[in-house]
Amino acid sequence: MNDARQTPDPDRITGRDPAQVIVPLADLCRDPDGPRDRQLLLGEMVTLLSQKNGWSYVQSAKDGYCGYVRLSALGDVSLPTHKVSAPATHVYARPDFKSPDVMSLSFASQLRITDRLGKFAQTEAGFVPLTHLTQISDIASDPVAIATHFLGTPYLWGGNSRWGIDCSGLIQAALLACGIPCPGDSDQQQVIGTPVTEPYQRNDLIFWKGHVALVVDRGTLIHANAHTMSVSLEPIAAATSRIADQGDGPITAHRRI
Repeated sequence: MNDARQTPDPDRITGRDPAQVIVPLADLCRDPDGPRDRQLLLGEMVTLLSQKNGWSYVQSAKDGYCGYVRLSALGDVSLPTHKVSAPATHVYARPDFKSPDVMSLSFASQLRITDRLGKFAQTEAGFVPLTHLTQISDIASDPVAIATHFLGTPYLWGGNSRWGIDCSGLIQAALLACGIPCPGDSDQQQVIGTPVTEPYQRNDLIFWKGHVALVVDRGTLIHANAHTMSVSLEPIAAATSRIADQGDGPITAHRRI
């Protein structure tokens, strides 16, 4: 059975044109003006499948996710050269940290550098501190280290950024940064890696019904959760007991990347 999240509806397709997100953050919605399923960051690529009444039906290049974004959030493709490696950064009007900030960008946002002026990169959006950027081809090696960038980030259903993220968004950000393909939702992510049993190891994935967490060490996990409404560290035993007590059942899968 096809998954509508990753299989474009043929009745909605009028073309297949490359496009790029040109705003700091764009909601990917189930329908025009419908609920948010995921989010797309500045510089991310999509295939534009159709457009109507100010909305675009698209498929995300990073994971195949389909949905609607506002047409104003998309523009022509300008191949990025760098990505944000800090948890977040500002884009400034001039290569000066005292100049006005024109937008804020989350980890993994993508930019094209056109010049370097002192400690700043000049981009089409403005000036970004070079220390907050890495080359687009750079691959991290430790998903947990990436996930900790998001500690304290507010929980947001369908969120994919430093301004708000959910459990599967956190896992996707951590794995994609390490070059590991990862779909957008927790039920889709249960095919990643191989099934294992305890003891837990760093970077293992633990799943519950509708929830996923990343193992930090044998006794600790990191997850975006509605309990603290944030990305937080929690003892695995305590999380397992709490989730069961609130009626969401036992662990359903333990996967090793």
